[in-house]
Amino acid sequence: MLPHSTICYYPPQFILRNPVVSGVKKAFNNGFEVAVIAYTIKNHQELASQLGEESWKFHKALKRHFRSVIEKEIDKEDMIVLHDYYSDSLSLFMRIDHNRYCISEIDVKMKKILREAESRIFQEYPTVQPIFDTGFIFIDKSVDSVHGAVLKAHQQAFAMAEKRIQTEFNEMVYEMKRIIAQQNIKLLAQPIIDVATKEIRAWEMLTRGPEGTALESPLQLFSVARQTNTLYDLEMIVLRKTLDQITSTGCRDDIFINFTPITLGNSRFVRDLKNMMQSYDTIQPNQITLEITERDSIEGIENFIYNIKVLRGMGIKIAVDDTGAGYASLNTISEIMPDVIKIDRSVIENIDKNSVKESMLKGLLLVAREAGSTVIAEGIENEHEASVLSRNKVELAQGYFYARPGLLKTV
Repeated sequence: MLPHSTICYYPPQFILRNPVVSGVKKAFNNGFEVAVIAYTIKNHQELASQLGEESWKFHKALKRHFRSVIEKEIDKEDMIVLHDYYSDSLSLFMRIDHNRYCISEIDVKMKKILREAESRIFQEYPTVQPIFDTGFIFIDKSVDSVHGAVLKAHQQAFAMAEKRIQTEFNEMVYEMKRIIAQQNIKLLAQPIIDVATKEIRAWEMLTRGPEGTALESPLQLFSVARQTNTLYDLEMIVLRKTLDQITSTGCRDDIFINFTPITLGNSRFVRDLKNMMQSYDTIQPNQITLEITERDSIEGIENFIYNIKVLRGMGIKIAVDDTGAGYASLNTISEIMPDVIKIDRSVIENIDKNSVKESMLKGLLLVAREAGSTVIAEGIENEHEASVLSRNKVELAQGYFYARPGLLKTV
């Protein structure tokens, strides 16, 4: 077989006749995103020389092991297709349900699949040691042609995996650096509502990339930032722009700003935040709530717990997002005893029709009471869901039923 480097970088056109495009279209029509996850063998040519005529058997075994692990790790309905367009790579097209997945979780899942697949491959081929690169990208929903978007995303996913000179990867690094240099992001604000009085009590700031581009989507923007090592700079721009908006609007409500555990655990974060806030003397630290987003485990992030203690000592409040969506958020609650617990949409959706979900809500309210945390229910979309919050005395909520994201304003 030809090595990857001798083949056109785009996948062959038979992609248009297989289930990929129809699966992507179906996912889009149902309101989901689709990620392309690339696995490439870095030492492919070396292995081909080692294996000789047995190379095709090894590649067949590799795909079989990956498929077996993926079927164990990913829900059946989320796996669109696994393809081996080239002899040195595999492509997983995966439907992303926002109620269950986030950027960091995809990253963790991608690496977990790789570790287990490598272990199984080693058991069958103990003398063969493939070295893998991985990367992922989301398919752009804004373009007219799904076919073209699939081809483009496939190319970008491999660029992310291989990080080769003069490829799409460098173009994306350049684009992210340009966004950061120009601070070319837009912030929207979604109100957090008092369930009893319907009054606005706080705002959550939401980020959008450059309008009209593939990076306008926060999912795409932050996934590219993570893989191009620009995540910290991007999140600090979000912080500065938020402080600018608080000052220009004169808003006195609490403001929630999203941060990944990676940024919150950065050794520079507390110093940089203090320096930044010195320029905004009208903003009190107790007006700011830092919301720990994504379902990353905080284990292994060296400065995370220390930074949280320092921030709370300054008067800044801490919120844990996605509570109820998985183990990581519950573990974070026990580690840091947050000021605010945000209950994930996956618990709230159709809660009026599901007694088990209401029992989960009651359990999380008990956890919050034990931790001394205020509760905010996320993703309320109708009056029936809101009524369950009322009867369970949930104090605060946000969602389209109350208000869509818009401009930050003072009421």
